Amino acid sequence: MSISPPNPKRGEVWLVNFDPTIGAEIKKKRPAVVISSDAVGVLPIKLIAPITDWKERFGGNIWHVKVLPDSSNGLSKASAIDTLQVRGVDVQRFIRKLGRLPSSAMEEVTAAIAAIIEYS
Repeated sequence: MSISPPNPKRGEVWLVNFDPTIGAEIKKKRPAVVISSDAVGVLPIKLIAPITDWKERFGGNIWHVKVLPDSSNGLSKASAIDTLQVRGVDVQRFIRKLGRLPSSAMEEVTAAIAAIIEYS
């Protein structure tokens, strides 16, 4: 019996295993949101943004998007999507689906990414 790999979709929040990491990269198992298009790529790679606990000092950062917990996103506390640590990861790092972000939150994430890469 074979187990098929997960198939995360854009806007979904998943628990992801980030280890091993180096230096200041975000570590351990934590939530992340899938930001890549479902129509892009042939490899089992998804572009994700990790999610960490919200801290008031993040309020002035253009790369942190605040998300409050609710029944649809599966988060348990106020959180920050860290768009400065966007990365491509193999679907084998995905542990389980937690929920989904609304399109308004995904628009904020997209705007934060555009700001940090100075897209105009």
